[in-house]
Order: sequence, then C-alpha cells, then structure tokens
Amino acid sequence: MLELRQLAYTQGDFHLTADTTISAGFTALIGPSGAGKSTVLNMIAGFLAPTSGQVLWDGQDITALPPARRPVSILFQDNNLFPHLTVAANLALALTIRRPDAAQRRRVDAALAEVGLEGLGPRKPAALSGGQQGRAALARVLLQDRPLMLLDEPFSALGPALRTEMLDLVARLAAEQGIQVLMVSHAPEDARRVAGEVALVSHHQLHPPEPTDTLFATPSAHLKAYLGDA
Repeated sequence: MLELRQLAYTQGDFHLTADTTISAGFTALIGPSGAGKSTVLNMIAGFLAPTSGQVLWDGQDITALPPARRPVSILFQDNNLFPHLTVAANLALALTIRRPDAAQRRRVDAALAEVGLEGLGPRKPAALSGGQQGRAALARVLLQDRPLMLLDEPFSALGPALRTEMLDLVARLAAEQGIQVLMVSHAPEDARRVAGEVALVSHHQLHPPEPTDTLFATPSAHLKAYLGDA
C-alpha cells in the first residue's frame, strides 16, 4: 500500500500537494498536461525530492531512500533500452551488472517468453517493432521484481489497438505477480479499461483515488473541466 502523507513539491511558480493512500491493484492518474502527474511518479520513485511530507510503502517511510533502494520499478515513454546491447543483455541489467550466469539467462528467457518475445533475445532493439520494444522494456521491469510499478505513459506513441494490447498485458502480468501499478495517462479510455481506481491531478493537487466507474459516472467539476464536459 502506498501512502503520500502531506506531500508537497514546489519549484518556482509550480506547486503540487498530495495527501492520500493508494491501495488498488491498478490505479490511473489522469489530468491536464503540466498538472503534475509525472511529478507525483518522480517523487515516489525518488528522482525528485519533495519540498515537505513523506512517501510510505507498507507503513515504511521511504522518502529519504535513493531510487535503487525503493520497492519501485518504472517504465518510461521511451522504454530506455540501450541500442548497442541485445534485447537479452538489456533485460539482464535488471539482474546483474556483470555477465549473467546460466540461472539468470534462464530468467531472462522466461521473461521474454512471458511477454511474447520468445527467441528474440539476440536481436538489437532497433530490429524490433515499437510494440516489441515496449514488451522488452516491460519484461525488464518485471525482472526487477519490485512490488510497485510506475508507468509514465509508456505506450502513448503506439496505435490504439497495440496500446490496448500492451495495457491488457501489463494488467494481466501485474495481477498474476501481485504487483501494484500506478499509471499516468492522458486517455480516459485507458483508465476505464484497466484501472480499478482513478485519481485526478488538477489545480495543484492529487485528489484521492475513486473507483473508476464511480468517478466517471459522477464526475466532479474538476474532472468535467478536464474531460471538456463543463
């Protein structure tokens, strides 16, 4: 369970607050561009230090921990695959900084098979399609074996059908492995498809998450303004 306790971030004219608990298996963050959705993820991941407040995971204060020691994996929009390495070598970085041993190679092969890329480990990322690169990046995140996965619009550049396919894959694998997911999205239809709860980020605040069906059935004034229904 993730708790953001009286969290605040200020930089120049930008100010954002968050004081809520996020406990659903899959939660989407939606809201206008520039509202602070990625800022929330970056504070949780440890890439940004909050101005005040705390980030807690299962009751433990992780606010001061460096990113590598947090129970968090993150998947960015650009996938962050190293072009000079093979797909298998990219995935192995989640397990070791040295040459992977036989057991680690088997884990990499199993992860590739799990995301539908069996046999493609020897290829370079440039030889994969956009969707396949997304699958490879997802497999690397899963190999990190962290209980909280952050998604910062990793599939936004994909076409609708492929994006839907990737969202379904993430939701299925996360549920099977007991991973909590927090996803930034600009597409309400994506939130409706995979998120059990949705939290709106607007007017300098992360609003508490609500069940997805409830939030869209009885939208607040802030949500109506974002959706264009005001």
